[in-house]
Amino acid sequence: MPGTPRRRRRLTALLAAIVIGLVPVLAATPARAEDAAVLKLAAIAEIDSFNPFTTYLATPININRMQFESLVEAGKDNEPVGGFAEKWETSPDGRTWTFTIPDGRKWSDGQPATADDAAYTLTSIMTNEKLASANGSLVSNFASVQAKDPKTLVINMKAPQAGNPGLEIPIVPKHIWEKQADPSTYLDEITEPVVGSGPFQVTKYVKEQSVELKANPNFWRGPAKIGGINWVYYKNIDAAVQGLKAGEIDLVSGLTVAQFNALKNDPNIATSNGAGRRYQGLAANPGMTSIKNEPMGDGNPVLKDPVVRQAIFMAVDRNTIVDRVLGGYAKPGITEVPTVYKDYFGLPAGAQERPFDIAAANKLLDDAGYTKGSDGIRIDKATNKPIRLRLMGRNTVPEHSQMADYVKPWLKQIGVDVTVQMVAGSKVSEDSAVGKYDLYFTGWGIGPDPDFQLSINQCASRPNKDGTGMTSENGICDPEFDKLYQQQHAELDPAKRADLVKQAYQRIYDSSVLDVLYYADQLEAYRKDRWNDFQRQPSNGGPISAQNSYWGLYSASPIGSSSGNVGNTGLSTGAIAGIVIAAVVVIGGAVFLLRRRRSTDDRE
Repeated sequence: MPGTPRRRRRLTALLAAIVIGLVPVLAATPARAEDAAVLKLAAIAEIDSFNPFTTYLATPININRMQFESLVEAGKDNEPVGGFAEKWETSPDGRTWTFTIPDGRKWSDGQPATADDAAYTLTSIMTNEKLASANGSLVSNFASVQAKDPKTLVINMKAPQAGNPGLEIPIVPKHIWEKQADPSTYLDEITEPVVGSGPFQVTKYVKEQSVELKANPNFWRGPAKIGGINWVYYKNIDAAVQGLKAGEIDLVSGLTVAQFNALKNDPNIATSNGAGRRYQGLAANPGMTSIKNEPMGDGNPVLKDPVVRQAIFMAVDRNTIVDRVLGGYAKPGITEVPTVYKDYFGLPAGAQERPFDIAAANKLLDDAGYTKGSDGIRIDKATNKPIRLRLMGRNTVPEHSQMADYVKPWLKQIGVDVTVQMVAGSKVSEDSAVGKYDLYFTGWGIGPDPDFQLSINQCASRPNKDGTGMTSENGICDPEFDKLYQQQHAELDPAKRADLVKQAYQRIYDSSVLDVLYYADQLEAYRKDRWNDFQRQPSNGGPISAQNSYWGLYSASPIGSSSGNVGNTGLSTGAIAGIVIAAVVVIGGAVFLLRRRRSTDDRE
């Protein structure tokens, strides 16, 4: 075992051999499983749970994509490809979808993976409110789910459905989950290796320290070329960058512009600015209500007036934020759909974007009767009090405080006083879920099909008053939006559906509950002296990590390994580098800090 005298002697010898130039000889030594290279990534954002039924935070979802396949996966260019199911077909009327799970599929514990597992997963979401938290909206059109036999899953719809219902929902093993007394709390902690069907499985989780994944030998595409993936916690992105430079970790995402540009000069590090699939926005509380139409939170009542929200968003210059905060590594935002999804990006033909216009924003407020006091701050005509708003952001995201430095004076110019509150990510998540905010910076990762993100803006997607239940993106209820959602959901003609999607997003845009500021490039850096062959998604200029599937990390190759999705057959130089680091830690007794702040900058 690691840490034993025999192990330490072997590692000491290995380190000495490298020093005197014997690496080529050692590289030919057959690898044992525990010697296979492990890819180490920086983790900063929060993990609430690995339960795929309940979590909607990006970090655990990205990890879960490694261990739970959906029936249908997003391919290397975000096209639908086989996942848990090999193939699928839909009836001409779009009401019946049939998925085929091939013989030979296995869970990581060796048990057969069948249609019964998929039926159990989907039915659980349909019938258990606790398990509908993350993906309940995706099954709202399901009339029934049936495993006709181990290979055949049939989903009958209440109404025609254009989007593939096999996307997005992770399938779990029935033989594990049905034994849980409360499946909604399963995997909140890790007490044993997780059983899944993806290329890697979580084997150990130490809160605020690390997440360890091991390659799944039963993965149907073939085992990964690496032994596993470790997410290592750092208190902030600056500490993670130092860890990358020191060789403690291999890949860092979410870099600031300054960090990204500085790392370009490091001979051992490669940088990548892939076109991102996330939006970053400024949300305004429109007077959030629960699923039962109960008032929620403590938002300033003046924001119930759409004219006030519109004026606020007109006073925010997205181009300046892109240039000065993002250094040009982003594109100005419009709707929630990023530019990488060309079919659904932008407003419908003929629709006008909201301009940046301080003068016009002031006129809107003047015409609406919000007069300025002697200090230049406008008076709420309903309460006769100065308009003072809170702007909340995450204290672990440098861009939030930088954007606030621009937003505050811009809004002062239209007579709105702003108090900036940079707080822990956990507080942002908790407060925004129950409407305890005026303005806050928010972001979501968007999938290739628009149905899910649209669905969480329906009236029926609002949460309970305490924040439990369904997940809402903007806390709104707009019957006209709901009609457009249902129309696009059932429209089988791709061009007509794309137009309906844009019309639905325009309703959100025009309501001024969300100002999408930008779609940032995903700024990443990795140790090019150890790793290569990262598969991008999309393949032409996409990011390495935080993809819609597992391609980027599943494809990772230690330097010197052969290409192809096969298991390790020899000790690559990348693997040796990983062992050398382990040797240094064991021999020298070195321990580096893995503390971090709680943060939830990201939702999926």
